[in-house]
Amino acid sequence: MSDAHPRAPGAARMVALLGNPNVGKTSLFNQLTGLRQQVGNYPGVTVERREGSVSVGEGDLRLIDLPGVNSLAARAPDEQVAVDVLAGTQEGVSRPDGVVVVVDAARPRRGLFLACQVMEVGLPAIICLNMVDEAQRDGAPMDAAALEEALGLPVVATVGTSSDGVRSLREALADDAFRIPDEARLAEIPGIQGLPPPSLERWNRLREVVDAGDLADHEVTARYAWVRGLLERVRPDRDADRRRSDRIDAVLLHPLVGPLAFLLVMGVVFQAVFALADMPIGWIEAAVDACGQGVGSVLPDGLFNAFVVDGVIAGVGGVLVFLPQILILFFFIGLLEDSGYMTRAAFLVDRPLRSVGLSGRSFIPLLSSFACAVPGILATRSIEDRRERLITTMVAPLMTCSARLPVYSILIGAFIPQQTVLGFLGLQGLVMLGLYLFGMVLGALAAFVIDRALRRAGSVPSILEMAPYRLPGARSVAIRLWVRGGQFVKSAGTVILLMSVVVWALMTFPRTEDVGGDPVARAEAQANTAAGRIGKAIEPVIEPLGYDWRIGIGLLGSLAAREVFVSTMSVVYAVEDTDDEDETTRSVGKAMARARWDGSDRPVYDLATVLSLLVFYAIALQCLSTVAVVYRETGSVAWTAGQFLGLTVLAWLCAWLTYILAV
Repeated sequence: MSDAHPRAPGAARMVALLGNPNVGKTSLFNQLTGLRQQVGNYPGVTVERREGSVSVGEGDLRLIDLPGVNSLAARAPDEQVAVDVLAGTQEGVSRPDGVVVVVDAARPRRGLFLACQVMEVGLPAIICLNMVDEAQRDGAPMDAAALEEALGLPVVATVGTSSDGVRSLREALADDAFRIPDEARLAEIPGIQGLPPPSLERWNRLREVVDAGDLADHEVTARYAWVRGLLERVRPDRDADRRRSDRIDAVLLHPLVGPLAFLLVMGVVFQAVFALADMPIGWIEAAVDACGQGVGSVLPDGLFNAFVVDGVIAGVGGVLVFLPQILILFFFIGLLEDSGYMTRAAFLVDRPLRSVGLSGRSFIPLLSSFACAVPGILATRSIEDRRERLITTMVAPLMTCSARLPVYSILIGAFIPQQTVLGFLGLQGLVMLGLYLFGMVLGALAAFVIDRALRRAGSVPSILEMAPYRLPGARSVAIRLWVRGGQFVKSAGTVILLMSVVVWALMTFPRTEDVGGDPVARAEAQANTAAGRIGKAIEPVIEPLGYDWRIGIGLLGSLAAREVFVSTMSVVYAVEDTDDEDETTRSVGKAMARARWDGSDRPVYDLATVLSLLVFYAIALQCLSTVAVVYRETGSVAWTAGQFLGLTVLAWLCAWLTYILAV
């Protein structure tokens, strides 16, 4: 095959790691590269690109971890990227010198089907027979030597979650052991006869097969029959009545016990993300506060001091405060994926989610979004189908995150009566529950609409295969946390920091003379800032919702983070800060209850306005950190802006309707 994107003279050899989803490919990549890896997106697409450096002999080679695919007859964006890289037509990526095809030794059918396609197009390859320990435990060991003889390709046995066999794979890479099978072996594969020699023309052959309807079904059936015959030669004692994974699945996939176990596991994950992060978040906030106070005491008073302390240091804190939730989330995701339970969880919730265009793989990102949308959106990377990943990203902010709770608490606590319904249900608690359910229902409706819109451009069927249960590898999980955490800080964190500084500037300029601790003077100074002026400018737009310009300042301040609404209102209504956060919140609520429209005795916060504001915050994307992460994950200004503007318009319409009905 010709090099569409040839390497520069002297550049390191490049090897591609190819395999089905859930075959331990990423674990192998981590074992081979360690921390010498980087994560990004392919040029022009939002499919993840993982590339690392592997020490072999006296030099290095580049190892690229291709997206998990089921076929080289590309139908999904991820599959198309893999095909483009292997064919040398992907922008910014030279064609690999060889391909390591990772096959799950315990579940080899799909892997060998993919391997026969690699053989068909004539790619120099090595077969990596991974998870041989599980095949051994299942009573179905694979004869690697017999497989090598049958395929005419080198076969290396490995265990991806440990270092077993990785040295042999590294040696094969160092020796450049990649081979193309001879024509005699190729002729055994159904459909090969009559084709030209291995070349790029065979990609067209695969494309024709996938579009050929009955012919495609016939040929796929024939190929899998060939795989079955191959397995009979290299693994004759495969059939056993019960395997270890099958016995576990008999419990975890049971119609009654399975869902209960699933709820227990997901509850642990949810509570861990929500609760275990509290202490490290407190440490980070305390460290940021101490840093701000220390730096502020050294720098001379003035604008530069305020910029460094309130803009830069507070902005860095706004980035780091998400790290505990992100690391805890990806720790549990790593355990669930590497253990094999993630696929079972996806299977259990797959049917109800498919009714709105999602699948079981969307569940954990959406569940995590109840704690915070930022780690929830980052968790969508576990979703293989790009369309489903995009839909999940778009609707994740509609899940009621913990940042909304301070807003809900102050509004519900101050303005919703403390009375019971049906004699035992608290009205305030019902309102809070209703907001959670409202977000979930709206998210389902939004997913349904987006799914129908995207399906016009074609959809890709997904495949769920139950990988065998395995013990997660500590090194692989640790590397995953290090890479993901560093990626968030370097990529999304820079955007979050910039946005935090912009919001600080809007709420600081134009500056007035030092007002000291006078709360009334602070409120007047806040009204004179750019944020205050914008609040007054947008009052005609938000007045139909029952909001005045002071609520407009709160909405603008909430762009940094929703919970900023409470502290912004404390400034707007000239409330003295106290060391007791609950007392400050109660004082803000009382001040809001006393607020009147300018020039009248009309209360700003009547029941209709409060309900309207609750609905607005339940929908609107009042979180620039989430906006930054959405842009980072989609790589699209259009989708990011569309999500922000769409949710803002939807929030306005629903809040307006709520206000009209409640007046």
